Amino acid sequence: MPLPLLSDPDPTTAPSSNGRVGTAADVLVARPRFPRPLSREIVAVLDPVWAVPGADVTASVRAPAEVIVEAATLLTRFLQPGEVVAGTPDGRLTLRLRREDRAARPVRLQEMAYHAIEVFDSLGQHGSVIDLGVGWAPVTRKQYPEQAERYAATAARESVLQRDLQPRQRGIHLRNRQPRIDVWSAGNQILAATLGSILLPFLALVGLYTVGLDVSDIVYWALVGALSLTALTIWAECTHAFEPPILPEVPDRPAPKATAVIAAYLPNEADTILETVAIFLSQHYAGGLQVVLAYNTPVHLPVEDELALLASQHEALTLVKVHDSTSKAQNVNAALRVAQGEFVGIFDADHHPMPGAFDRAWRWIADGVDIVQGHCVIRNGDDSALAKLVAVEFEQIYAVAHPGRASLHGFGIFGGSNGYWRMSALEKIRLRGSYLTEDIEASMRVLAAGGRIVNDPGLISRELAPETAGALWKQRMRWAQGWFQVSVRHLWPILRSPALSLRQKTGAAYLLGWRELYPWISLMAWPLLGFLAWRDGGLDFSSPIFLVVTLFVAASGPMQTLAAWRLAAPEIKAHPWWFVAAGLANLLAYNELKNLVNRIAHLKQLRGEHQWVVTPRTAPSSTSSLAPSGVVR
Repeated sequence: MPLPLLSDPDPTTAPSSNGRVGTAADVLVARPRFPRPLSREIVAVLDPVWAVPGADVTASVRAPAEVIVEAATLLTRFLQPGEVVAGTPDGRLTLRLRREDRAARPVRLQEMAYHAIEVFDSLGQHGSVIDLGVGWAPVTRKQYPEQAERYAATAARESVLQRDLQPRQRGIHLRNRQPRIDVWSAGNQILAATLGSILLPFLALVGLYTVGLDVSDIVYWALVGALSLTALTIWAECTHAFEPPILPEVPDRPAPKATAVIAAYLPNEADTILETVAIFLSQHYAGGLQVVLAYNTPVHLPVEDELALLASQHEALTLVKVHDSTSKAQNVNAALRVAQGEFVGIFDADHHPMPGAFDRAWRWIADGVDIVQGHCVIRNGDDSALAKLVAVEFEQIYAVAHPGRASLHGFGIFGGSNGYWRMSALEKIRLRGSYLTEDIEASMRVLAAGGRIVNDPGLISRELAPETAGALWKQRMRWAQGWFQVSVRHLWPILRSPALSLRQKTGAAYLLGWRELYPWISLMAWPLLGFLAWRDGGLDFSSPIFLVVTLFVAASGPMQTLAAWRLAAPEIKAHPWWFVAAGLANLLAYNELKNLVNRIAHLKQLRGEHQWVVTPRTAPSSTSSLAPSGVVR
């Protein structure tokens, strides 16, 4: 069934209101007469645009003034008493709304944005996907309505460029932190995330003991419980991974057209993009496949001319150069303007989907799934020891953890690439470049809206692993910080969502809450052991509970590695020694290295560092999937 709009009440049951259409002067009046004089207020600007027919796909036009007035009238049914909406001569909507939401989370404004999309759709004044800029600023003692409106208009212009329907705010009330980032700040974060997180708890235990309070037993049992919970969850995911979802039957209706969106930052992927496009053009799909390459580049590159020639030779290929883009999310959102498919596959520029991928994905979409996430496999594992380690890790993630978690908790997640969306869901959700992991953030919004996400380990796409330790570190740091951003933003709303079952909320609490706490908790064993050695003059490891828990926890890693080998893609499973080496690396250092990355990512986020770093790509590996000859040139 179609995905409902986020936080969007049924229009047929929307409450009646005393909101009204006004003028710009009404929106900017200094003292609106609300029933509650002390109610906080915001000024918002909605900026609806769509593609110019026959022109650059990224160029936009606005609606005529009479359409804006009609849209404003239709939007009044969603306003509360005393709220005002007004059209502007330049094709925008301004609103004066109550601000009843906590912090900077204008939930009602997000609802109004979705209602505005519905209204403009019903008016039928556009021929493509609507992009809606959403900006706002609060009315305060220091920020009068006129100032708030100017700031909101600026924020709306920024929002239009992102094409993600996400409200953005500007104003004098905001504090823009710009922390200095250098080798010293990075070194301090590493020290704080390692020595600090061991030394400070140890000193706390010693300090409490010296004043007569010994909490080591409490810490001990809390640690035993924490380690047991994590290990038990890993074992449960491994067990459930052996029961993958059953692929639906072939639909009894003809396959519709599908669209593959390849998002690329060309200076980074110029060496691989032609091969990738060739692989997609060689895909056979019963309903017909449109291939959209949505890319950005700061300078013109020779490969663009080759791509243009290729597009002239293949009607199925559409090139979208997103001039104002600074992120993958913007590229994908811009591609929606030209996407013709009933469902859309999203891919990074190094991905090679397996033959028949879109036919398999269609069986899930036809069965009512909003998103189906496939199995990402590393295709350059032969290149280096690091690539082998990442190849095994990806099998642990995509062959075990993701499908096992989906079966255990009742929901999957979109992993950013090799994910297939129902077009109507992607139009409503969009990807948000303000998050370092826009894929996970979109997954949480789909989940909160009652959408259905499935992980299919049989739906394979092959990609490149980072080739250097530095590239891997930057990639995982972005992933870790992005997950933390999503956890902070979405954990509580998801736990409150009426669309989720208790089972799903439990899974979300583990995924977004416990997953962020565990990297810190896991280190508590060292300060606890140090304190016990200091207090007792030595350590006693004879406790049967300690030994059983240690064995159980230690075995969970090899268990997951073994399960990954059993469920791995054939070309990875053919190298059992890769799994042996990866299992040893996990036990000795790699797992703790990933925990360290998570701890540092937390510190970066709390410090205000929000850098998005692309993963470097080079020329195709000799072991990459090669396109049939004659496709590219």
